[in-house]
Amino acid sequence: MRRINMAKIGFVIAAAASFLFSVYLWFTGSREEGLFVGIWVPSILSFGALVLSGKSHA
Repeated sequence: MRRINMAKIGFVIAAAASFLFSVYLWFTGSREEGLFVGIWVPSILSFGALVLSGKSHA
């Protein structure tokens, strides 16, 4: 159970880092790059949901 919680936290941290980097790029003048990086957030969360939806063999 603890391993799954750590994986969830990891995916949320990765998505949050992507979001913050996107905001940073947007406000420093790299708007197109900021939008591109911002698109990663739902992709990271979707991948996390896919990985964590598998059945546990423990």
